[in-house]
Amino acid sequence: MSAQPAFTRADPDARRQSLIEATARVLAARGAAGVSVRTICAEAGVSAGLLRHYFASVSDAMAETYRWTGAEIDRALEEAVAAAGPDPRARLIAYLAANFRAPIATPELLATYVAFWSLTRSDAEVAAVRAEVYGSFRQGLEECLRAYRPDIADVRVIAVALTALIDGLWLELSLGQAPFSAEEAETLAARWLDALTA
Repeated sequence: MSAQPAFTRADPDARRQSLIEATARVLAARGAAGVSVRTICAEAGVSAGLLRHYFASVSDAMAETYRWTGAEIDRALEEAVAAAGPDPRARLIAYLAANFRAPIATPELLATYVAFWSLTRSDAEVAAVRAEVYGSFRQGLEECLRAYRPDIADVRVIAVALTALIDGLWLELSLGQAPFSAEEAETLAARWLDALTA
């Protein structure tokens, strides 16, 4: 019988990802002010010095966490659009409606986003990632809009208006006990879409 090693070394990519996910959980639970090397590493179950091996700073870890969170949202949106089938209107409605359901409309994601938003005025790196994440969201929305109505002249402005509506409805749903359902939010988004593209 051979002896078991005293410890196992995690794959570097897996370790880095575990730190990103731990950062997201700390942001959701404690807000931006509660994030530190110690709190992230404690949440990930690793020694406090490990964070600096993967990230230049706590700010860098938060920016990468924002980037990862944005990618997870993009993935959920892409899955919703793919599930909607080939009809361009159905795909666009799916893109809008996915924002009103888990995994996007959750109290945990909202808490993480509130922390990110609080950092955008004081942390240039986080602000740059916010621009990337919102740019990616609007690009996906614009692509759906163009597929649905190639004749629309100013897709960008319509996407901005729809994004504002989505943000407001998403915020209320994510806070919990919204005075409307996810289905009603979807209906409102579809009506606003029709009005904006009439």
